Amino acid sequence: MGMSLLFGVVASSALIVGALIGVRFELPKRLLAILLSFAAGALITALSFELFEDAYQRGGIVRAALGLLVGAVVFTALSALLDRWAQPGSQDIPADEFRGSAKLDTNAAAAEKAPGAVSTRGAAGMALLAAVTLDGVPENIALGVSLGEGTGGLALLAAIFVSNLPEALVGASSMRSQGRSGGAILGLWTVCAVLLVAAVVLGAGPLSGSDPETISLPLAFAAGAVIASLADTLMPEAYEHGGPAVALSTAAGFVLSFVLSLA
Repeated sequence: MGMSLLFGVVASSALIVGALIGVRFELPKRLLAILLSFAAGALITALSFELFEDAYQRGGIVRAALGLLVGAVVFTALSALLDRWAQPGSQDIPADEFRGSAKLDTNAAAAEKAPGAVSTRGAAGMALLAAVTLDGVPENIALGVSLGEGTGGLALLAAIFVSNLPEALVGASSMRSQGRSGGAILGLWTVCAVLLVAAVVLGAGPLSGSDPETISLPLAFAAGAVIASLADTLMPEAYEHGGPAVALSTAAGFVLSFVLSLA
């Protein structure tokens, strides 16, 4: 239990660190894109070797595939709702003015602002907070299950950490740009971090001794949510602001996460 609490704190601490940076600093868009693409590469390793593979070994291909599809559908549907929430009045604005995901409002976090950038009236940061919670809970439960059963989890820990950091940074910056106080922003992301730590402890405690077929479902669901977030948010946003160079940082994230998975 102590180890699961430690891993949960380490994974979720990225949310606090990212929020602190987002509140206090503005970073170049290209750097933000590199962070996002690095996170994407790490998540590819995690969903392949820590989430979906474990789900398959525990419950078989049918259960794993169905769980993955359900996770992807749920994330995609809620992501579409969050995009609408983050774009109030978007029906009156030409579609070509909205590029990338409204949830990842990188204009707010970047030192260089896009000319004529459309305000999301603070919704983008809150929507991103909701999205982080949505895919973070099953990811952290899966991390806890890995720890409870002694199967490692270092690759998943690294992937969660490096994905949480840029998402919290961009989300906090978006909230700051719309007038929220630093204390309120840090408080919101701290609540999210505490919830995700609790998810790790839950996975390492009550769920770790459950029937393997039962465990396969949250693992597969987490894999589906992760792969949907990669296609829906992280990769498009990274390429939007980083261009082809993000391919290298994606590869670097994949290699680092894979090396950790061998530990």
